[in-house]
Amino acid sequence: AASRLRLSGLCFLLQILNILLFAALVRYSPESSPGRCPPQLNCSQRSQDSPFQQPRFQDVQVQVLLSFGLLVVLLSRYGPGSAAISILITAFAIQWAVLIQGFFYFFLNGKIYVGAQSMVSADFCTAAVLISTGAVLGRVNPAQLLLLALLEVTLCSLNEYILLSLMGVSDSGRSLTVHTFGAYFGLMVSRVLYQPHKDKRKREEQQDKGQQTDTFAVVGTIYLWIFWPSFASTTTVHHNAENWALLNTYFSLVASTVSTFILSPVLYEESTPRMVQIQDATLAGMAVMGMAGEMLVTPFGALIAGFLVGLISPLGFRFFTPVLHSKLKIQDTCGVHNTHGLPGLLGALLGTLLTLLATADTYGHRLELLFPLVAQGSRTVTDQAFIQLGALPLTLLLATLGGCLTGAVLKIKVLRCSPEAQYEANSLFREVKLGNC
Repeated sequence: AASRLRLSGLCFLLQILNILLFAALVRYSPESSPGRCPPQLNCSQRSQDSPFQQPRFQDVQVQVLLSFGLLVVLLSRYGPGSAAISILITAFAIQWAVLIQGFFYFFLNGKIYVGAQSMVSADFCTAAVLISTGAVLGRVNPAQLLLLALLEVTLCSLNEYILLSLMGVSDSGRSLTVHTFGAYFGLMVSRVLYQPHKDKRKREEQQDKGQQTDTFAVVGTIYLWIFWPSFASTTTVHHNAENWALLNTYFSLVASTVSTFILSPVLYEESTPRMVQIQDATLAGMAVMGMAGEMLVTPFGALIAGFLVGLISPLGFRFFTPVLHSKLKIQDTCGVHNTHGLPGLLGALLGTLLTLLATADTYGHRLELLFPLVAQGSRTVTDQAFIQLGALPLTLLLATLGGCLTGAVLKIKVLRCSPEAQYEANSLFREVKLGNC
């Protein structure tokens, strides 16, 4: 009863807070075209509500709600409840992200002006929260997840503002601000929440993966194939750059999927990879194209990047995940380090290398769209590459510090239960029966 009331009361307070802030601050933007963006608003990294933007808003919504929602259905015992909680987290995080990002980008004369692009940006931030949720799935209650979303949205928006607006980093597909930040934020929360006495029990739960898991993985993987390229290209700075982001993402995706069929039979005693492994390869292949997607990767370059990351991800699951657990005491339930963290890091490094090729001869008119300061002569290509590279340690720093802070907050006694009570609470919030466990 206390757990249910805690969740109900927290939902009530947070929703009332959002309503009051929206009433006082949020207004619809009168601007509807890229050329009419008021100079006082920070529109440098965000296309406005042009006609090509609004259909892709629907693709992003499908991606966040369906694809990410199905990705958290890793444990067959926690499956339906995990999907339900992910919808709750999404519903709150979108509202909070509109407010926080509005202060950074769309704040003018004491008001926040929102449009379709505001919702797209909020969806990206929500995706980072859902990635972090995968690292702590099954070991926190819904009230703790709501507070995780509250804190992570704030820090994720701050990181994005520093990188994209203040530093001028090009990261349209969000290798850094979504994949890397979300993965390492969640991993640090998991480290702070580590409980040795629950270690054996959680290992047993994580091994409880039945046919239901593969069924959800099939649907989630199909949605990833259909909608992620639109998801990755939604924030391209101009529609002329959209084709590069779409095609590079697809090429990386197909190559990483083939890599899984090459390596998984070698690492595991299975002739064909399980659907969950194909799903992980799909995520890794798209995450590595986050920063480099709209750059001059070339088709064969995208295939090479996808092929390599498709090999690295299963190797990470086979060899590095046990080290995380045994040595660093990090319990990564959904393997976000191998599907988002490592590919995000590699994507940032790939984007840095491609920045060195950013010249007027190679990029043509796209140079002004991707690297306006380089095109204007305010920066050299080398300076831009160093800035792209410097964004990586900054993101890791904010993610790790933010994760430690959030984990410390979630360990407050009023939020957590005893091990036995927490385990019983899972049956309430996850809609499961514990059976003989």
